[in-house]
Amino acid sequence: MKTLDKIPTGKIERAGKLVKTGVKVGGNYVKYYSKKLVHGDVSKEELNEDNASDIYDGLKSLKGSALKVAQMLSMEKNLLPRAYVERFSLSQFSVPPLSAPLVRKTFKKYLGNYPEEIFDSFEPESINAASIGQVHRAVKDGTQLAVKIQYPGVAQSISSDLALVKPIATRMFNLQGKDSEKYFREVEDKLLEETNYVLELSQSKEISKACHHLPNLDFPQYYESLSSERILTMDWMEGTHISDFAKTSFSEKTGNELGQTLWDFYMYQMHGLRKVHADPHPGNFLVSEDHRLIAIDFGCIKEVPDEFYIPYFELAQREVIEDDQLFEQKLEALEILTPADSPEERKFFKALFKELLTLFTMPFHEDYFDFGSDEFWERIADLSQRYSKDEHLRKMNGNRGSRHFLYINRTFFGLYNLLHDLRARVEVNNYKRYI
Repeated sequence: MKTLDKIPTGKIERAGKLVKTGVKVGGNYVKYYSKKLVHGDVSKEELNEDNASDIYDGLKSLKGSALKVAQMLSMEKNLLPRAYVERFSLSQFSVPPLSAPLVRKTFKKYLGNYPEEIFDSFEPESINAASIGQVHRAVKDGTQLAVKIQYPGVAQSISSDLALVKPIATRMFNLQGKDSEKYFREVEDKLLEETNYVLELSQSKEISKACHHLPNLDFPQYYESLSSERILTMDWMEGTHISDFAKTSFSEKTGNELGQTLWDFYMYQMHGLRKVHADPHPGNFLVSEDHRLIAIDFGCIKEVPDEFYIPYFELAQREVIEDDQLFEQKLEALEILTPADSPEERKFFKALFKELLTLFTMPFHEDYFDFGSDEFWERIADLSQRYSKDEHLRKMNGNRGSRHFLYINRTFFGLYNLLHDLRARVEVNNYKRYI
């Protein structure tokens, strides 16, 4: 794979890259509509393939928050065309890595020495490269290590990247007024946290210690003396990325056991720790040879305050959803319904969220839930498609919900997708025995 000797870090340089990408996408539409005029009925699949490829190619050279957006979108399997999901999924752990000279320069700057001076052996070619950093294999004192190196300029470009994305997101989600700033601040704060490897090391040690008693779950050990704000060193963990494992032939028992481990891990964090690993994409989980789950990345941890946690999980109760007055109170507590709403908006969003929550909270209403169920995912896909085309919804003020929804909903949606990939049937309340 081609390596990168330089990453654009200036606002103008990065904006220029995005403009070029936009021009390519515009050309794809011209080509598509030209073909449609000549040949009549033309499938949109080729347009989606071309656009997904050009957008991804543009983002992967920018890395950082721009590529992180693609990574997050790749998890939205029911919201994007297949071509986008497949192409953007590459951002999870397969993008062009930094060249060896740039890696050595980063080590010298942040650890004071070149990698060959620190480790007994260090592989100059990265094993995995994703949106914010890449991983190299190393050995020190006989211990196999994974060394994560952050791309230069990533932290400094987050604010400017989001400023470029903001107008697009505002139109896509119909956000209005100054209240929408709370969502952008939430994203910016979490992305900045992900670039702080000193914080990640602390969070990694805290979560792995708190969850070490959960069965069938492993974590690497972290090495503070070999880490800094831009370099993070941990044990090398042998395993297969969970997305690759899901494509192999495994027994129903294995899928259920891995799914139960994943479910218990997340429910224990959410209900026991009130903070959660909020980046459940496949690149952050491995499956060992003996089918144990390995969690390897804790850069994105979301704390769940009581003022959000309590009404959020009360809305997962069937009796609350079915009690109109109680349901309305919880929607107000979570800022889904606001004092500024017109009667029409209030009626519309009550009906919308009743339908959404009735579907998405289904797993919490059963003793056991089958995440491999095609019926469940077909209903999610149908709902997503229906509301994505709803003209009435497009006219409504999109400033809906507490800022905490962004990462908590992302966590659950990512978790549901991983469990679906494993075709897992889980015991819903099993986690309670560990709290």
